[in-house]
Amino acid sequence: MNRRLLLVCGMITWWVGPLAAQVPVDQGVRIGITYAPGTRPGMLVLGGTSGTVTDSVRTILARDLDFSDQFEMIYLPGGDSLTIGGGESDAENFVNYQLYSALGAHYAVSVTERQDSGLSVDLYDVRGEVLALTAQLQLGGFDDPEFRQDVHRMSDELVRVAAGAVGFAATRLLWVRLGELRVVDSDAHGDKGLATAGKVYSPVWHPNGTNYAYITFPGNSTIHLGALDSGDLRTITDGLDGQDFAPAFGPRGNMMVFSRASGDGTDLYSYDLIDGCCLQRLTVGRFSDNLSPTFSPDGRRLAYVSTRSGLPQIYVMATDGTGQELFAPFDYGVTGGSYAPEWSPDGLNLAFHRDVAGSPQVFIMDVATRTVRQLTSAGRNEDPTWAPDSRHLAFVSSRTGSSQIWVIDLDTGRTRQVTMGGRAKLPAWSRLLNRSE
Repeated sequence: MNRRLLLVCGMITWWVGPLAAQVPVDQGVRIGITYAPGTRPGMLVLGGTSGTVTDSVRTILARDLDFSDQFEMIYLPGGDSLTIGGGESDAENFVNYQLYSALGAHYAVSVTERQDSGLSVDLYDVRGEVLALTAQLQLGGFDDPEFRQDVHRMSDELVRVAAGAVGFAATRLLWVRLGELRVVDSDAHGDKGLATAGKVYSPVWHPNGTNYAYITFPGNSTIHLGALDSGDLRTITDGLDGQDFAPAFGPRGNMMVFSRASGDGTDLYSYDLIDGCCLQRLTVGRFSDNLSPTFSPDGRRLAYVSTRSGLPQIYVMATDGTGQELFAPFDYGVTGGSYAPEWSPDGLNLAFHRDVAGSPQVFIMDVATRTVRQLTSAGRNEDPTWAPDSRHLAFVSSRTGSSQIWVIDLDTGRTRQVTMGGRAKLPAWSRLLNRSE
């Protein structure tokens, strides 16, 4: 990836509240990094005046920048920190670019208090010796629930300016534990249960980042629509005409496609969410199963799982049901069935899991070349879901003994655990969230 960027100077204002206690950022010593094309630029988060809010903001920003995997994070020995100032007549504004550069930094982030009780977040281009971005955090009420997401949005803006890339800090994951629907922030903070109409399966986000769908089971499986902000629930299908499951929203949020099982097999149906009507059958099972639909980002195609050729394999078709064909190549005798496909937000790749020697493993397929590669091998790994940057995947893994949600960076192979305790399953990653979502 080309790391040469045009400098962007701007002013961005958010209104935020307080923060709960933070988990310390993992620290190590990386001094004197030499930058070379193709490697990650060094990022240094500076210290400063200590305070509950300022320290929390620094902690969140450092963690988000680290989790983005776009930078080589630079930490000082023993928890020491550097600050703006200390060496010139105008000490308050002095930026020691030479020192930061000697430590291997290409960018430095400073969080400082302002006279109006707000915070300034400044991004310095160390090698260019210029201020690349300045943004203001105006502190609001201490019970403002938007605080963390606003700081996450700040992190994503820093990633955009410093790396020219899409961040994913301001996102959430839906997931299921023992039939309970839960939601957690991208950095594993704020894990909580959500009110539902019954035991939950197949959660999926609406494109607006606020609503979501899921099914309840056992009995007549029914598709429900929930709202994260209001907690409202409503039923989309009643399950009276068959077992309905595996809902998927179209990219504009006006269409849903789901699977319906009957005595003749399982087929995909589309449903107009705006008018609440116009159910259309897209596949004809003839005693086969058609499952797990996922829309391409442009809304023109659907990838899905079908058993029409025997083992479950991934097929593709237009959203009106035409042009059905095998999509992901199958290694006969080497791997087994394929399941749970999800199209990447940039449309370039498809993630899914496939049986390998009796255990599911996560794969991705290049959509243009249809080249498939395996990402995981330790333990059972399944149900991948994409971050908005199309670079990170969340998935369920048993690599530590119990099923938990993990995140992998496709560029570096780095993994981290998101959930703790209980058995996690069926994660779904939201898009980037706007304020009040």
